[in-house]
Amino acid sequence: MDMKKVMIIGADSRGMSLLKLLHGASGFDVVAVVDVDEQAPGVQLAQKWGIAAASDWRPWMAEPLDLIIETTGRADVLEEIRRLAPEGANIVPSAVAQMMAELVEEKGALIAKLKSEAARRALIFHSSHDGMIVVDEYGYITDMNQSAAELLEVDKDKVIGKHILTVLPSSGLPRVLETRQTEFHQEVELANGKKLITTRIPIIDDNGKLFGALAVFKDITELVALAEEITDLKEVRMMLEAIIYSSEEAISVVDENGNGILINPAYTRLTGLTEEDVIGKPATADIAEGESMHIFGCILERGTSSEEAISVVDENGNGILINPAYTRLTGLTEEDVIGKPATADIAEGESMHMQVLKTRRPVRGARMKVGPKNRDVIVNVAPIIVDGVLKGSVGVIHDVSEIQRLTAELNRARQIIRTLEAKYSFADIVGESEEMKVAIEQAKLAAKTPATILLRGESGTGKELFAHAIHNASDRKYNKFIRVNCAAIPETLLESELFGYEEGAFSGARRGGKRGLFEEANNGSIFLDEIGELSASTQAKLLRVLQEREIVRVGGTKPIPINVRVIAATNVNLEKAIAEGAFREDLYYRLNRMPIYIPPLRARKEDIPALCRRLIQKLNQDYGRNVEGVTDEAMAKLLAYDWPGNVRELENVLGRAMIFMKFHEVMIDATHLPPLASPSSVPAHRVETEEEIRPLEEMVSRYEASLIEQALRRHRGNKTAAARALGISVRNLYYKLEKYGLDKNIMQ
Repeated sequence: MDMKKVMIIGADSRGMSLLKLLHGASGFDVVAVVDVDEQAPGVQLAQKWGIAAASDWRPWMAEPLDLIIETTGRADVLEEIRRLAPEGANIVPSAVAQMMAELVEEKGALIAKLKSEAARRALIFHSSHDGMIVVDEYGYITDMNQSAAELLEVDKDKVIGKHILTVLPSSGLPRVLETRQTEFHQEVELANGKKLITTRIPIIDDNGKLFGALAVFKDITELVALAEEITDLKEVRMMLEAIIYSSEEAISVVDENGNGILINPAYTRLTGLTEEDVIGKPATADIAEGESMHIFGCILERGTSSEEAISVVDENGNGILINPAYTRLTGLTEEDVIGKPATADIAEGESMHMQVLKTRRPVRGARMKVGPKNRDVIVNVAPIIVDGVLKGSVGVIHDVSEIQRLTAELNRARQIIRTLEAKYSFADIVGESEEMKVAIEQAKLAAKTPATILLRGESGTGKELFAHAIHNASDRKYNKFIRVNCAAIPETLLESELFGYEEGAFSGARRGGKRGLFEEANNGSIFLDEIGELSASTQAKLLRVLQEREIVRVGGTKPIPINVRVIAATNVNLEKAIAEGAFREDLYYRLNRMPIYIPPLRARKEDIPALCRRLIQKLNQDYGRNVEGVTDEAMAKLLAYDWPGNVRELENVLGRAMIFMKFHEVMIDATHLPPLASPSSVPAHRVETEEEIRPLEEMVSRYEASLIEQALRRHRGNKTAAARALGISVRNLYYKLEKYGLDKNIMQ
């Protein structure tokens, strides 16, 4: 094969890249590299490799050349090369040469990256303490790390290339290749007596092609032996000590009497309790709220490298062993736990060590607080039984404070994101009663039309929830959802908030003006709550919006077209308001094109159990609790009440009940519920005893708050009616509700 003679003109970085490419390529012979700069990198490299280097390319035109690569980018040089080039020589201009150089550089970078990634993965694979075996799609071993070779007692270099069943007859990898299903935590016993826990994973690419399978396994032989030999407590201590002290989770151990016998450093860090506080003391010593719990299986499964806090107690309930993670988590040291009752690490609640030793049954997932720091943890405890004889209990403590912090941050982020979108859908509306089914079906139908919607119903029935759901089910769901409480915004500001204003419209107006909420909601939906509280002038402007589909900013004259779906809501009798001249009849007919009536809770009491389940889920998240439900006695009490504040009042009652529950209680009982008195039974005023006398200003405020509460209850949450009865404006009522914190506690 004839070698193609090549000359490169221009020896900068591009020329050097091409030199590197062609120098090692078969079929090419670089005869010369030319550049006016003798220090150019390409010239230096050519001289190093023994290739001719020159500052003038013209003399080389007399030589036989097959390929001339010009990298200078100068048009005059390229033109002269074409004129003087030997006959038959191919000329590569700078643009093509640059592209070739970039491709070469990218190829080199990619190869380097792939090599680095491959080396990193190989390092991880071969450095792992867990055994790993990789087979191809036919079951032949393609790779094995040293840990696997040691567990199987084979020479990995000799078994690579062999079928997995010839090396490990009990392997389940052929089955995984056939089923393509991952198998987690499978137990395997080798011919040499070693017991393993293995996970088998098929290797499948994005196109569904099977390339092989991976097995990861851990030796649990020593841990199984530990469970079998636990009758000798001294031997147990020797075998478990490495596990406990290497763990990053706090662990405590008690005996069958519930006395602390062992803790680890993580336990002390978590709870603030030392060995002196726990060892020989009841298991409740470190619990601020909840019951003491301990786990069994974690020790057997996690081994000496456990990251969980582990504690072990004997059959007497006295602590005998903990690991470092236990002390870090609870703050209790060995001095606090070893030889002491299981209750030594509990700040508040009942010792789960004692419970497990009594029942011989495991307890898992118990929430409680431990140590002087009242650290929030999840605890699991299980009995240690050998040949039918109870020998103690083992517990593991998990620190959940970091999880709670991250969850809280996530919830805050979600709240920020949701400020400009509708939060709820029809799936969030709970209702199996016929009245609610009708309302939901009407709302779903309304969502598919562009018509203005009027939601009617008492305060607290869920009108805003319906508004969110309608927006989310409409073709506007990807645009903004703006909520406006017409009664909560002062009359002097409401028009400018709704319709915006021009620069100089009033004193203090922002330079350049401001877009109103209708403009912000363009192409989306605007929810006008408390529509019955609008003033006459604002009603007139709203009528124009509905009729003309345009707004005029305050202080402006130019109409601005808008495309907004209006969803209005009120608990006011609009027909009566029209008769009294408080509401425009023409606006009423514009709003009332698609009316939807949401029934009060007293008319659909069959929905209360389902509502309780949904609200408890929400409150669990809000309060960080784990309440499971409501007892039959409490439910009977809830069903007997008429709920003047509707669903908001139900949520308030459940929230108050949950707040006063003990941390370990999981069911809301009748004793947890606040008094559910009918409005007529609410006293007109409260008589203060001499012992209750307070400063006059405080007592006046308390009495005023009591009167407002009575008015709201008497008028079933209707703020307009309550304000009228009290002889104050609706906006003044809103101010006082906020001042006394009643808006969040009554009829919400």
